[in-house]
Amino acid sequence: MIEKKTDLKKLIDVAAGRIPADTVIKNCKVVDVYRGEIMEGDIALCDGVIAGVGTYEGNKVVDAMGQYAAPGFIDSHIHIESAFLSPEEIGRLLVPHGGTTIIADPHEIVNVCGVPGLNYMLEASKGTALDIKYMLPSCVPATPFEHSGAVIDAAAMEEPMLKDQILGLGEYMNFPGLIGGADSDLDKIMVAKKAGKLIDGHSPGIAGNDLNAYAASLVHTDHECSTVEEMNERISCGLYVLLRQGSACHNLRPLLKGLTPMNSRRCLLCSDDRQPKTMLELGHLDNHLKICVEEGVDPITAIRMASLNAAECFRLYDRGAIAPGLRGDIVLLEDLEEFKVSKVWIEGQMAACDGTYLLPVETYDISTVLGSFHVKDFSIEKLKLHLTSGHVKVIDIMPGGVVTGKGTADIEVGTDGDFVYHPDEDIVKIAVVERHHDTGNVAVALIRGYGIKEGAIAVSVAHDSHNIIVAGTTEEDMAFAVEELVKQNGGVILVKNGEILESMPLPIGGLMSDRDGVWVDRRLTAIHDTAYEQLGISENVEPVMTLCFMALPVIPELKLTDMGLFDVTKFEFTTMEA
Repeated sequence: MIEKKTDLKKLIDVAAGRIPADTVIKNCKVVDVYRGEIMEGDIALCDGVIAGVGTYEGNKVVDAMGQYAAPGFIDSHIHIESAFLSPEEIGRLLVPHGGTTIIADPHEIVNVCGVPGLNYMLEASKGTALDIKYMLPSCVPATPFEHSGAVIDAAAMEEPMLKDQILGLGEYMNFPGLIGGADSDLDKIMVAKKAGKLIDGHSPGIAGNDLNAYAASLVHTDHECSTVEEMNERISCGLYVLLRQGSACHNLRPLLKGLTPMNSRRCLLCSDDRQPKTMLELGHLDNHLKICVEEGVDPITAIRMASLNAAECFRLYDRGAIAPGLRGDIVLLEDLEEFKVSKVWIEGQMAACDGTYLLPVETYDISTVLGSFHVKDFSIEKLKLHLTSGHVKVIDIMPGGVVTGKGTADIEVGTDGDFVYHPDEDIVKIAVVERHHDTGNVAVALIRGYGIKEGAIAVSVAHDSHNIIVAGTTEEDMAFAVEELVKQNGGVILVKNGEILESMPLPIGGLMSDRDGVWVDRRLTAIHDTAYEQLGISENVEPVMTLCFMALPVIPELKLTDMGLFDVTKFEFTTMEA
């Protein structure tokens, strides 16, 4: 990068054609996201910066052979932990798909480990060519209705907010508190404001004056739109809308129905949560772009949403286009339909070629964030329900997203008041077990639509406080799954008839693996196959990711935390009886 006067002089000389560039990418069709046109020419790179587009010579020449050169792709919102991978490893997977920058929210590991979790992510990110910028988690815990591993208030945010790698305050999930003007929430907003930093939003279902209040709070973005109407209302309020296509949430195609030449400049692309299987099979933002074109979006408009729009939104004015003086973040594409990535440069250095990451992966020590489990007095008895009526509320799974329904059902209740499972009714128990502070909390509810017919599955990834969540057909298998998960320090485990069928340890905070993405994908594939074939989980349900979101008390309508059944629409706990 240009830091000295001599560096600037060299850049100007290269741009003027007086001296050779470090690298020249010749014979490109350059995607000009400023004018919305394609122009032909060479791209000159100097000290990691684009010197110019035109006719150039260089010390190193790469012939693009007429391929399309686009700005490096920027994922505007992603949780690295949800890929079950370390920052170094997610970089190795995303860069070959054109990812050069991601805006990550380390909300998950900070909820588990606190500030040491944030510091680990910042340091580990130095081991990859992918430029990982972070938003400081805003809600640790996300709400006061669950126990997380840490509590971070406004005072604790002041020092990390000033770090260069921190772009602002992460998605503000406690929207009722912010809309209501609660002091603790306003204090956090003021920390970001005083530092001159941005604020990410999270406002599912908010409309009218409540949305006005949320936007007036200086919230800058939102990635929780599910309808065109919600998207347009947020754009009218001055927010950027992040069109999400993750492993569990598929909002991109529906929202593209409302994309126009006029509102597209306020739209970005994001993953939010994306598992290795999705990355390895479908890709990253290259897949988002393919979907955009399939939905009739002009390819340059689509690329702009993945580059310039995101750069402007997050004030990354040194990138987002192919133009003189910007970072040498460039993606070479074979076409503008499939968006097959040929080569990737990050800061002028070739980082990937034909699907292979070319640079070393330097892993950071994980000793400060090793998973720890403090589960007090857990027993099978805590998995029993004590019902006074057979007419009950159930969490209804809605495939394709993390929103759940608030259903009711008539069930059989035993003489002890406990739920009696019937295989033909697709209603089973779900429980959340507190794992951070030895509270002994275990909350139990009923879930419909998961499809599990035998055994149990337990995970230590349970957004956002990441307690243990388990679902199953018998208390015996559910209890066994919880006990074995604690023994392996977290991760995912599938059991049946008191035997372990599959498991995947996640030693980094009980959230992430220290293995590579291919290993994680193989383990997840085996887990998925077993979940469908031996446990009978519905094939239209993603068995792990779906379960991970059943404890998230900020996504409507009904969720379960370690403190009880929670009605998100009313933002209060509710009884099991309907």
